Amino acid sequence: MREWNAETYHRVSNPQFDWGTVVLDRLALNGDELVLDVGCGTGRLTDKLLERLPHGRVVALDLSANMVQVAREFLQPRHGRRIHVAIADAADLPVHEQADAIFSTATFHWVLDHPRLFRSLFGALKPGGRLVAQCGGGPNLRRIHERLDRLRADQEFAAWFTAWREPWEFADAETTASRLADTGFDQVRTSLESAPVVFPDADAFATFITNVICRPYLAFLPDATQRTHLIARVTEQAADDVPPFELDYWRLNLEARRAA
Repeated sequence: MREWNAETYHRVSNPQFDWGTVVLDRLALNGDELVLDVGCGTGRLTDKLLERLPHGRVVALDLSANMVQVAREFLQPRHGRRIHVAIADAADLPVHEQADAIFSTATFHWVLDHPRLFRSLFGALKPGGRLVAQCGGGPNLRRIHERLDRLRADQEFAAWFTAWREPWEFADAETTASRLADTGFDQVRTSLESAPVVFPDADAFATFITNVICRPYLAFLPDATQRTHLIARVTEQAADDVPPFELDYWRLNLEARRAA
């Protein structure tokens, strides 16, 4: 579950990259800070973050060894000793009161225990340090998840999903604001926004959902034939949507500060 096809993700994750560049613009920097990129993926956004830190450093962290390997190969030739890439759990960060800021996109919804996550982030920040992040929230991807849930209950697939549980936490803005405040953050701001993504054709849609959205479902299936069939059935249903091949993404924005 924690592993990804990192090479393919690096190529197809344009929606996540585009959202992330907007989030990065919200992070005020002087250029000499130490910033944690929590859930760095393959490092596409980390590269943009480092461009804004000509005299600073980034510690880029991800739970996936595949992601970390690709990020390291992508970033270190560009930025040398200003980047350190490592495997780490966002809910148990190996950094304590050292970061001037934490940046994260498309990651926090993969952490099921958000109160524990926020305690980890709070502990990693210096007093006065800021958190600027975005993840899936609210009704994120409800349409495709409902279709996948119906398919896993189908006679063809049901036997393989007896141990299924949802691997994400799509919190709403109000709950998230309360959790951040309870952790000790101040200057808390949260919001939820619709961010639908439309793919040009069935092949692009199928490639994306195979490597991004459907990974938790595909991990339960025993062979490539069944995995291919599941993706085909979901793609056929998406072809009838208006517009076709749309994913109903919702993004949860978070900003907060550890009090000085």
